[in-house]
Amino acid sequence: MGLSDRNQKGFRRLLRSFVFATHGLKHVVKYEQNMQIHVGCSLLVIALAWWLQFPLMHWMILLLVIGGMFSLEIMNTAIERTVDLYTKEFHPLAKRAKDVAAAAVFVYGVFAVVIGLLLFGPPLLDLLL
Repeated sequence: MGLSDRNQKGFRRLLRSFVFATHGLKHVVKYEQNMQIHVGCSLLVIALAWWLQFPLMHWMILLLVIGGMFSLEIMNTAIERTVDLYTKEFHPLAKRAKDVAAAAVFVYGVFAVVIGLLLFGPPLLDLLL
């Protein structure tokens, strides 16, 4: 949002904010490989949850985990692009900022897998036994 947009009030400014956010989301999905992987895995997981007829509480947990992963990946991309804007040369602090942002996605991903095992494990075991 440009500086001139900050003087606007009301619904038009709100609508423009959503348009800008949508542009950002489209960009990340189109150009960021990790986000494409997250989207693909999420679609598979959602299809499996639907097939297993997850109860409402499991759906709520699953959607929160997916939304959290998408949000963290988007923030990681924003941090990486901001660092790239600042310097194209190698700098230890730039690398550290990128590594730490990536670590946040990694940690959340590990916990997402654990939550997925807790949600999907019992119904999948019931099908096998």
